[in-house]
Amino acid sequence: MVYQAVILSIFTFLAAIIGTISGFGISTIMIPVMTLFYPLPTVLLFVAIIHLCGDIWKIILFKKGANWKLIAAFGIPGIIMSYLGASITLTIPAVSLKKLLGIFLILYVVYLFMKQKWKIPKTNISSVIGGSLSGFFAGIFGVGGAIRGAFLSAYDLPKETYIYSAGMIAFFIDISRITKYLTGGMTLNKYLLILLLFLVPLSFIGAFTAKKIVNFIPQKSFRLVIAVLLGFIGLKFLIYP
Repeated sequence: MVYQAVILSIFTFLAAIIGTISGFGISTIMIPVMTLFYPLPTVLLFVAIIHLCGDIWKIILFKKGANWKLIAAFGIPGIIMSYLGASITLTIPAVSLKKLLGIFLILYVVYLFMKQKWKIPKTNISSVIGGSLSGFFAGIFGVGGAIRGAFLSAYDLPKETYIYSAGMIAFFIDISRITKYLTGGMTLNKYLLILLLFLVPLSFIGAFTAKKIVNFIPQKSFRLVIAVLLGFIGLKFLIYP
């Protein structure tokens, strides 16, 4: 039990830092680790709660970046289209989907480095299209954070706006899926509930640390930092789906 707690503490802290800076990452990092110790349904609920807290930390720490027009235009169609995308996963093997996601992310990162000045126009139409596409692909691939990060980074947003928007959009999605997990009968044992009391504050420390790190990343370099993180996630899905 102590060994598990130490391992999960380390990965929670690291995932909170990476997830805050990139706008994604906590689930991608923690789920593979936790599945070594617990069944997947338990892992999904446990990590979703920490992920939800991570969303809240982003909203609190980067509130100066609030852009409700973007969040509404991007998030609402994204949530709707995610349901449509999810229906497609019934006919395609999950491993194949994750490999496709890996290829997509790697090609996107290569394109960003080749066309560093490329960005999507900040209009209502482009926001709705971007939100719809990211939601649709999130529903297909089942990894919403990486896809959302890819599309949001294409807007070349200010650092605070990017992180806040990613956090707020993810917040509503996480509320929805946690509710579904609980109503579907998923539960956590007493040990995991106690562990949450320790890991949730630790995730805030990680998010606060990330805020300090973000302050040292120049705005003109921030997009490329996100691209590098997306590239690593893409390689992970391609090699270890």
